[in-house]
Amino acid sequence: MTLSFSAAVLLGIVVFVLVKGGYVRAGSALACTLFGFTLAATGLAPALSSGLASFAGLLSSF
Repeated sequence: MTLSFSAAVLLGIVVFVLVKGGYVRAGSALACTLFGFTLAATGLAPALSSGLASFAGLLSSF
């Protein structure tokens, strides 16, 4: 649970910086956010969570 919260906070900061810097408009950021929530409600969500956990494990081994 801590990993997903940390990833959500990190990605939220990245999106905020991109919107603030003018690289991504608010509409695009909203569309990506809604896509993420929609994707989380599909059957692909467990595979994505597993992939993120594996990636975090890989990073923590360094």
